[in-house]
Amino acid sequence: MGTLLGATVGAIVATFVPTGMLVFGAGVFVLGFLTAVAHGNRSAYRFAGVTFGIVLLVPRTGPSWHIALARFTDVCIGLGVALMLTVFWRENEEVSRA
Repeated sequence: MGTLLGATVGAIVATFVPTGMLVFGAGVFVLGFLTAVAHGNRSAYRFAGVTFGIVLLVPRTGPSWHIALARFTDVCIGLGVALMLTVFWRENEEVSRA
């Protein structure tokens, strides 16, 4: 949820507002508000802020939504790989004898 919020807000802000320190700070504040409204936790807010920062601060030659979509896709692929690894690469649980 946090990555999706950060990518969406980052793409909108980078498209319509000239970026700067005040814009970045206001964007992070808005992300905190949106995360709270969506009942997200601190991790969602943290991921939203990181994604927002990447979308705003990466130098670009094309539209900002390309970077936002790439970041969101990268995170989704990483989550998918992590979920597959947890299914196929199980650790043996040690049974403790008391």
